[in-house]
Amino acid sequence: MVSAARERIVQTAFRLFYAHGVRGVGVDTIIAESGVAKATLYKHFPGKDDLVVAYLDKADAVWRDSLVRAAKEAGDDPRDRLVGLFDALGAACRRDGFHGCAFINTAAETAPGSPAHARTVEHKAVVRAWIRELAAEAGAADPDALATGLSLLLDGGLASGVLDGRPEVADAAKVAARSLVDLACPAA
Repeated sequence: MVSAARERIVQTAFRLFYAHGVRGVGVDTIIAESGVAKATLYKHFPGKDDLVVAYLDKADAVWRDSLVRAAKEAGDDPRDRLVGLFDALGAACRRDGFHGCAFINTAAETAPGSPAHARTVEHKAVVRAWIRELAAEAGAADPDALATGLSLLLDGGLASGVLDGRPEVADAAKVAARSLVDLACPAA
């Protein structure tokens, strides 16, 4: 059972870390914004790395839920689901307060081998593995290659969507995804 105080801390960290980066937000700010005592924060998160990993766990759940939902809404054909998952990218890029990929941003701010960096690597591997499963279901001759290509498009769309400030890059990524899927998974 998750305590209300822990959940408030994670929600506050999620909002602040995503908007300002994990280095840009100190523990004292999270304590003040969440309304908990310092001892309460440290009871749940002995160090800032623990809190950053909890933030990434929450970001993982939100993003993967969006991807899975978008893929399912695209229909029963695995080829369509592979392209449909890019609707999650479109929704993300058009959301107020969009700051790109929480994982790419965190990876850029953390040292390789740190718990937070390892969590970002794990997240990207899990998403790519899920896309690979869809690619295999779609009949891709090389599901690994297709999953890698689509993952790169997804990550590039997340980065470009925030750097360019143009959410329509997600539409271009979806068109490119359709081309990759059509090439890799000929229609039956």
